[in-house]
Amino acid sequence: MARVEMTMPKMGESIMEGTVLKWLKQVGDTIDQDESVLEVATDKVDTEVPALHAGVLQEILVQEGQVVAVGAPIAIIETDAAAATSAAPAAVEAPAPSSNGADKAPAEVPYLSEPHDPQARPAATVQPQAGRFYSPLVLSIAREEGISMADLEYLPGTGSEGRVTKKDILDYVAAGKQPLTTAAAPAAAPAATQAPAPVAVAAPQTPAAPASAPAQQPAANNQPPTKAVPSISGNQELLEMDRMRKMIAQRMVDSKRISPHVTSFVEADVTDIVNWRNKHKDAYKKREGENLTFTPIFIQAIARAIQDFPMINVSIEGDYIIKKRDINVGVAVALPSGNLIVPVIHNADQLNLNGLSKKVNDLANRARANKLKPEDLEGGTYTVSNVGSFGNVMGTPIIMQPQVAIMAVGAIKKKPAVIETPQGDLIGVRHFMFLSHSYDHRVVDGSLGGMFVRRVADYLEQFDPNTSI
Repeated sequence: MARVEMTMPKMGESIMEGTVLKWLKQVGDTIDQDESVLEVATDKVDTEVPALHAGVLQEILVQEGQVVAVGAPIAIIETDAAAATSAAPAAVEAPAPSSNGADKAPAEVPYLSEPHDPQARPAATVQPQAGRFYSPLVLSIAREEGISMADLEYLPGTGSEGRVTKKDILDYVAAGKQPLTTAAAPAAAPAATQAPAPVAVAAPQTPAAPASAPAQQPAANNQPPTKAVPSISGNQELLEMDRMRKMIAQRMVDSKRISPHVTSFVEADVTDIVNWRNKHKDAYKKREGENLTFTPIFIQAIARAIQDFPMINVSIEGDYIIKKRDINVGVAVALPSGNLIVPVIHNADQLNLNGLSKKVNDLANRARANKLKPEDLEGGTYTVSNVGSFGNVMGTPIIMQPQVAIMAVGAIKKKPAVIETPQGDLIGVRHFMFLSHSYDHRVVDGSLGGMFVRRVADYLEQFDPNTSI
């Protein structure tokens, strides 16, 4: 039998940590390869994490509600695999430091990293691990505790490929943050003969009582600071935000802080689009089994306008502007919970109306069913929000960072309008809508922002009623 460490997988290019929502398997349960073991929430999507190995779930290392860095261990699976490359060498070396410890079970040492014996890995403390990956969580703890990068390189890691986990660095802090760069050399020589020799290094942990006290300190450090609960009267109800609402709130505040928002408005005559959709929607529904909405037409017009004004399709990094070649349009989707999520249509400029319609319907359906994947939410370069679906005629949308612009499309309303004809002006009933374009004034001035939204309106008003789908 071999013990395999299950780690928090990387679920997207910018995702560095995840929150364990729910364990789908419990200790002792048999797990098949690729079977879902737990649900994880990231700042982009909630998803299930499958097992990479078949076996029995032997230990759960992270409890529900805890935040875990990518690459950190979350569970131990006991498998029948003959070769567990990370476990076998460590299991052989574990008893080596002490001739008196031959009767200890070697299988538990590589994974559990018992806090009462942090010096039991002399081989790992001898050589610094230069260039090793450190999670943002570990680096944050190191900064707070004043631990140098040199000490981090000497710190033994129990994570995947020798990475330092949150538990490793907290154990080191609890042990008194002894300088590993200077202690490593003296510790190596005595270890070759007899393990008890380096007692002086571990002196602060020798007594039983002090050893248990520091072990509890990391647990205390893990506790989030207590937040004051608002005081309310009897005719009020106190509701705590759910995880997604907290995340949305923080991102909206951050966006308004980062980007000086300016919004321009244009009214567009979309009568030809309304008549075209009314003509084709029933046949499309019968043929494709899906609804034909206005959204793909809006996205097509926006993608064309981005090709005309590529400086809308940028992001800011310090004093530099990053110009994006791909046109990836995010579409805001309202969820049954009342929250909002923005899946992305990648390379929207390369899709025809039918392709855009299928993409919009697929992403919207999977978003409402909580079936989106991390890649569905990545790489957006521009965003559109259909506030008209709620009866709103216009709005002032907040930019999705690190993008620099977003457009809200309002409700389509019938209005009397002057129609120019060769015989003279007439009054007729037309369909109009407002386009609300918010942009980052750091890089998008009023001329560019205004011309862009005007160009989108032009493409909508010039829609060919003979378009096939």
